[in-house]
Amino acid sequence: MSAAAIYLDSIKNRFAQYKQLCDNACLQLEEKDFHFCPAEYSNSIAIIIRHMSGNMRSRFTSFLTTDGEKTWRNRDAEFETSDITSVKLIQEWNDSWQCLYDALDTLNEENLSSTITIRNQPHSVMDALHRQLGHYAYHTGQIVQLAKIIKGKAWKSLSIPKGGSQAFNEEMRKQHT
Repeated sequence: MSAAAIYLDSIKNRFAQYKQLCDNACLQLEEKDFHFCPAEYSNSIAIIIRHMSGNMRSRFTSFLTTDGEKTWRNRDAEFETSDITSVKLIQEWNDSWQCLYDALDTLNEENLSSTITIRNQPHSVMDALHRQLGHYAYHTGQIVQLAKIIKGKAWKSLSIPKGGSQAFNEEMRKQHT
């Protein structure tokens, strides 16, 4: 397997892991929880999801051929409170991730070193992917933390639960030796 193929497989898996974390956090929520805002200048999970979705559609529609900040995107509106239902919100979310995955599927060794633009600034394809991965990791952490706060004691851990590191590490040793 070439280095480019290894890289593309890795970046696809990392994006998918962040989506899965958000999906698993959202599965624990009730309708009202998506709109919970902990403070006046904070964002709800719904707002973060709408922002991430708008960002994905803008960045990954015609990824290799047009600027990543599309003229049709209204970024400011993504941060406005709305009464969007969780069903519609999750549909937007999934459609946006599909846009990202479709763009990733067009990438190959030849176009990984291409230059694209985001807000008229040049980026290599690899740098643009790293930029987006970091952006989505940032917001994934926000979504998971908000969901954890909302659920309190009812929260089901998405990783190793508190006090479970030793048992987890032992299980990993068994699996990989």
